[in-house]
Amino acid sequence: MDRAHNVESIAFSGTVMQLRVDGRDYEIDVSRESDRLAHATPEQQLALVVSPSGYGIHWPQIDEDLSIDGLIGVTHEHPKTKAIA
Repeated sequence: MDRAHNVESIAFSGTVMQLRVDGRDYEIDVSRESDRLAHATPEQQLALVVSPSGYGIHWPQIDEDLSIDGLIGVTHEHPKTKAIA
């Protein structure tokens, strides 16, 4: 299976999420993305699962899902919709 992204690390400092994705570093203020995540405890913020495909992150304790593309501001074509040459 092709992975959309390689999520190398995720950390939090308050409402700022530090991501290392595909060899690049990002800082995202999660209060702009998710009230649930912004108000979660540090333990809840770190209780996450990256999807096997690399498309998203799921926080089961707070029932939140965010796409990697949306977080880092890219558009990624899903492998099933790629044109066949």
